[in-house]
Amino acid sequence: MTSATLNAPLPAAGAPARRSSRRVLPGFHITLGFTLFYLCLIVLIPLSALVFKTLTLSWEQIWAAVSSPRVVASYRLTFGASLIAALVNLVSGLLVAWVLVRYEFPGKKIVDALVDLPFALPTAVAGISLTALLAGNGWIGQLFEPYGIKLAYNPNGVVIALIFIGLPFVVRTVQPVLEDVEKELEEAALCLGATRLQTFLRVIFPAILPALLTGFALAFARAIGEYGSVIFIAGNMPMVSEITPLIIISKLEQYDYAGATAVAVVMLLISFAMLFVINALQAWQRK
Repeated sequence: MTSATLNAPLPAAGAPARRSSRRVLPGFHITLGFTLFYLCLIVLIPLSALVFKTLTLSWEQIWAAVSSPRVVASYRLTFGASLIAALVNLVSGLLVAWVLVRYEFPGKKIVDALVDLPFALPTAVAGISLTALLAGNGWIGQLFEPYGIKLAYNPNGVVIALIFIGLPFVVRTVQPVLEDVEKELEEAALCLGATRLQTFLRVIFPAILPALLTGFALAFARAIGEYGSVIFIAGNMPMVSEITPLIIISKLEQYDYAGATAVAVVMLLISFAMLFVINALQAWQRK
């Protein structure tokens, strides 16, 4: 040991240990700059283009484009069907995740892989497959046709298609949280005399509620912008089964770019407001 080492001043009592300045990634300023640049390039600039293109119209023209009866009917179908599909997936996704986490059965890995099928399957293929199954002459549709129940070419088909494409978002969001829930807490609740329902409502449900809300938001947001799987099964009848993305595509095909962006901005604002509310509920639940 050298004399320089012996004569080196000792750190003051209670002083925090000096941390190494080396990091795997660059420093905060460089990382933050890249993050903001990337978000602007991928998210903010395209969304700003929508707003700027819409503002080329007068306020009267914007209102006429976004409030026509045909467009309003498409809003009701798109957001209503998306909400119903997300609520159905909220319940069914929780049940599927519960079974995959808590039970062992033959073919479990196959079922687990099938959950991701809507992710990998092209949306057009999903729409054609659902139409072939649910149409009046399809394997499933022909069973309901004699009773006057039509599953395709009407709003029912839209809801079914949105349920199909939104299920994986809830399952894959809730599944890892269920796996991390400590079973000791459930056993303690049972030992204290709680019923299974009380254990679920007071021990398990509060732990998975943020994940459920996140899965619901993802499924809802995915359903709002869905086009490929819905266009084949909806029937696309104006005022009945016409979704808002189809309205936007129709305006683009008519070279009404400003009108298309005006409708898109309305969808963007409504979607952002609903996601903001869901995030606020998540923040409130964590308190």
